[in-house]
Amino acid sequence: MIGPVSAPQSRAAMIAAWFRTHGLKLAFELLVNFIGPYLIYSLAAPHLGDVKALLASSVPPLAWSIIEFARERKVDAISVLALTGIVLSLIAFVGGGGVKMLQLRETLVGGLVGLVFLGSAAIGRPLIHELARARMNRRSKEAAAAFEGLTADAAFRRAMTLATVVWGAGLVGACAINCALVFALPIKTYLLVGGPVSYGAIGLLTAWTFWFVPRARRSARARQT
Repeated sequence: MIGPVSAPQSRAAMIAAWFRTHGLKLAFELLVNFIGPYLIYSLAAPHLGDVKALLASSVPPLAWSIIEFARERKVDAISVLALTGIVLSLIAFVGGGGVKMLQLRETLVGGLVGLVFLGSAAIGRPLIHELARARMNRRSKEAAAAFEGLTADAAFRRAMTLATVVWGAGLVGACAINCALVFALPIKTYLLVGGPVSYGAIGLLTAWTFWFVPRARRSARARQT
């Protein structure tokens, strides 16, 4: 007789199912956002120079973001960072920005977003809570009402504030690391390292949030019973 499935086994099964469903898209996304820009820069730099080659390397992420938006009518976190970074790149190029500014484009966006998270926590409107509320409102009226009921729990509100601070600190920390790497590494090396640092931080923060927030929600519901 097969015994009950433990929580770790259940989570492992969910992760495996997610990779089976989304693994191919994730691999292609990594190709477009990291390997593609690296190859384009490597081929273009000897002929166009560093600045124009970096701008050319932005084409795959831009095309990916446009296609994703046209297909799903939404832009994910990675696409937002890439698109905003490209806009900053064009502004820097038109305004005479140097190669270092172009390298810093996406990580500076991430750092700015991190400051927004920290600021929202400081004014008592933690962004994680607001995002979760908006998600529940889109799901159903029942889900929205259940979530609003949790906001009366002081411990749950503190948990949402903590999650927001963790996100803010993580994004600002990743920005600081990448800023240091820009000046410590050659451009080609940074193209391979800088992106994974930013998106790796987002991945870790997302995984932690999916563990922490449901746990805080369950605790709040238990206190209400």
